[in-house]
Amino acid sequence: MLSGGADGVIVIYDLENCSGKPQYTCKAVCTVGRSSRYVHKFSVETVQWYPYDTGMFVSSSFDKTMKVWDTETLKPAEVFEFEGNVYSHHLSPIARKHSLVAVGTKNPKIQLCDLKSGSRIHVLQGHRAEVLSVRWSPRYEHILATASADSKVKVWDVRRASGSLFTLDQHNGDKSKAASEAVNTAHNGRVNGLCFTGDGLYLLTTGTDDRMRLWNSATGENTLVNYGKVCNESRKRLQFTVSRGCSPEFVFVPCGSSVAVYALHTGELVTMLRGHYNNVDCCEFHPDYQELYSGGKDCNILAWIPVLRASDVEEESNCTNQAAAGQSSVNPAFQDAWSSDED
Repeated sequence: MLSGGADGVIVIYDLENCSGKPQYTCKAVCTVGRSSRYVHKFSVETVQWYPYDTGMFVSSSFDKTMKVWDTETLKPAEVFEFEGNVYSHHLSPIARKHSLVAVGTKNPKIQLCDLKSGSRIHVLQGHRAEVLSVRWSPRYEHILATASADSKVKVWDVRRASGSLFTLDQHNGDKSKAASEAVNTAHNGRVNGLCFTGDGLYLLTTGTDDRMRLWNSATGENTLVNYGKVCNESRKRLQFTVSRGCSPEFVFVPCGSSVAVYALHTGELVTMLRGHYNNVDCCEFHPDYQELYSGGKDCNILAWIPVLRASDVEEESNCTNQAAAGQSSVNPAFQDAWSSDED
């Protein structure tokens, strides 16, 4: 697992549990520490493996750079420099026809950097304030969503030169419900979080209006799922995530020193995961391990797993038999069993 810290340090951890114990500490495999000449000068905001090869990863920072790293040597193969702080970058998880990295910075223009040529090849214009989050669709490789401090979320087809495909509107085009300044806005405040569902059919957004919204990613329609108040104190990008490979789907959102767990399609607050001693900065979900990882200002990264109850183990055995007979199945332990320290 890749991690980046407020001190600019990057650490790679081995997630494999060879101890045989349910509670264990992951070992750091290698580190780009403060003594390295290549270390970021300010906080690392985003880290991401190259989707097809862990021999390369990309990091971006408030030092106004994005670095493409060789994992073996821990040296940058390429460094992209920008005019302002880099809030977010993202590589498409499915792209075969391009190797573009979308970058959101203090500048309202979204930068598209090509890993093959090592240059910035395109700029997307439309926002009027800093771009806090960028995400490629996991369904269509040329579709990109961007969120900005101008209260807007735009969806782009990067092959088009004529601007965005559409801008998300929280009122679904009903101008009678919106003040003139709120037309075509996704939130009544800065939009600082974006996340597609695993199938790419829906897009989640978070804003400093303490709201989270679920959108149809094809039409831009607000599905009007009510998640209640979703605390959002982040001045930067809010790094939340959605579960994949389990049913129903859950949304994991940092909330103070806890992680709030919501049911994706009903908006129900399922539980609060408590374990950090300071504010949680980010969440990431591992679909293969079915684990959630949360990083906090207490300098800890915690791993969360579903609790297997006795009845679930029996049902899981039945599900295994069904699957062997050619029927699809989902482990019921993953449906509503996320544990907190209150359990």
